[in-house]
Amino acid sequence: MQAQDHFVAERKPRWQELDMMLGNASGLHELAPAGISRAGSLYRSLCADLMRARSAGYEHDLVTYLDGLAARAHNQLYGARPLRLGGLVRLVTHEFPRTLRAQGRFFAIASALFVVPMVVALIAVIIHPPFATDILPRSMLEASAQSYADGLEGRASGTDASMAGFYVNNNVGIAFRCFATGIMFGLGSIFFLVYNGIVIGTIVGWVIVRGHGDNILTFICGHAPFELTAICIAGAAGLQMGYALVRTNGLTRLGSLRAQAPALGSIISGAALMLMIAALIEGFWSPSGVAAPVKWVVAGVLTLLVAGYLAFAGRRRTRR
Repeated sequence: MQAQDHFVAERKPRWQELDMMLGNASGLHELAPAGISRAGSLYRSLCADLMRARSAGYEHDLVTYLDGLAARAHNQLYGARPLRLGGLVRLVTHEFPRTLRAQGRFFAIASALFVVPMVVALIAVIIHPPFATDILPRSMLEASAQSYADGLEGRASGTDASMAGFYVNNNVGIAFRCFATGIMFGLGSIFFLVYNGIVIGTIVGWVIVRGHGDNILTFICGHAPFELTAICIAGAAGLQMGYALVRTNGLTRLGSLRAQAPALGSIISGAALMLMIAALIEGFWSPSGVAAPVKWVVAGVLTLLVAGYLAFAGRRRTRR
């Protein structure tokens, strides 16, 4: 059996190296792939040293030190990544807009699949109203028209918060279907983008035909820049996931999905944040009694902000 002093002298440099890596303020997940691989190797070696120290009956202080170091390494290597404010800020200011621009072709296709059917259905219903009843039940259409018949006078106290929660659930449900069904080689995302576009266009067109167009357009103008854009982004993520299953670049389909996971995570997280903003606007601002011209001005500003954010946020400044 090796003496404890010789054991410590031989193994201590590796323990110290691992300890320094764990003490990095940014965490192991910020290291380069080679660094993470090195940390994993040091951790496995440490576990072997810990078992050896226990079986050899070395001093309690040494075993306790190795046990604590192994626990710290395990938590950083295999534990859930903690949610930090800095990570959220980095996602919003850099990762999300950059990743979306890098995958801009999927966003363009998803936008076309959603917006074109919506506009076509809207125009078709205005020109030929019976078309709406071929798409949706008349009872649903009449209920939608009736809900905008009395104008926007605000809701009773306490109703806005509950409606905001309803909108979060509804919007996330739509976006989730547009994204998650992309696992069917993108076909599910295509279907739900087209379907939701037709449904929204049909409802808006029917309400306009019934004489309440000003009310519904004033209601949706504020949150539409966030909500409709987020739905297109979620659909784009679904198309990207489906494309990864078709074009694997020599990987297995599971391996191809894993390779796209970081980009998909950034995109769908950004879409979720946009849907939350849309729900807050839809719950508190859209139904308020604020004058329609003010709402339209605010809607124009929000549209410019969303477009500018997606186009320019996170770009690196070039140095002369």
